[in-house]
Amino acid sequence: MNSLIVIPARLKSSRLPSKPLKKIYGKELILRVLEACESLESKNIKMIVATDSKKIFDLVNSHKFKAIMTSKKCVTGTDRVAEVAKKVKADIYINVQGDEPLINSSDVKKIIYAKKNFPKHIICAYSYLRNSENVNNKNIPKLVLNKKSELLYISRSPIPGFKKQSRKNYKYLKQVCLYGFNKNELNLFSSFKKKTDLENLEDIEILRYLEIGKKVKMIKLNSQSYAVDTYKDLKKVENIFKTLQKK
Repeated sequence: MNSLIVIPARLKSSRLPSKPLKKIYGKELILRVLEACESLESKNIKMIVATDSKKIFDLVNSHKFKAIMTSKKCVTGTDRVAEVAKKVKADIYINVQGDEPLINSSDVKKIIYAKKNFPKHIICAYSYLRNSENVNNKNIPKLVLNKKSELLYISRSPIPGFKKQSRKNYKYLKQVCLYGFNKNELNLFSSFKKKTDLENLEDIEILRYLEIGKKVKMIKLNSQSYAVDTYKDLKKVENIFKTLQKK
């Protein structure tokens, strides 16, 4: 089976404008994500950036990676991946968000394997919330699962709630923005042309699938990744890269 890693990237981020072009330890964020996935490229695994920005397109191509221009009307990264799926053929499409510079290539491979093993499920990644991460941080989607590791709900608020006992020692789960789809699932997603009700309220795109009754299989990642949503995140990740370079 052939897999295509698609990295959606746009300039108009409300929390961190021009985010993909922000430099982390001397190199643009989008290039950091590409380099994190570069080792996976093979006969059966290809990689491409999907963007609505000529600046991003030119930067990616100038570093010998591949990029494709997509519409400015895409309302989410997954809508952008769906547009790519109409132009580039693959059996499996992996959405690696362009703000995950610390993503581990082995985790991307894990999502590819999961999609092969659970072809009727949407695939999404998760890990435990770090001790250094605030459960009340609205930039971190928290989630709850059933006994089959299927997504029950995901929210920017702390879930589950606690009626009586303290939540002090509870291990919260957080989303890691790695997804696996086939073409039909992407076509279904993009056919709505706008965000569904809960997706719009929470601003979490995977909710669109839950709202239309699709099952989402959650895959636990052992490694940790920080998504870059704010300037504070940018500085935190840059410090991590500095530490890694010194080792």
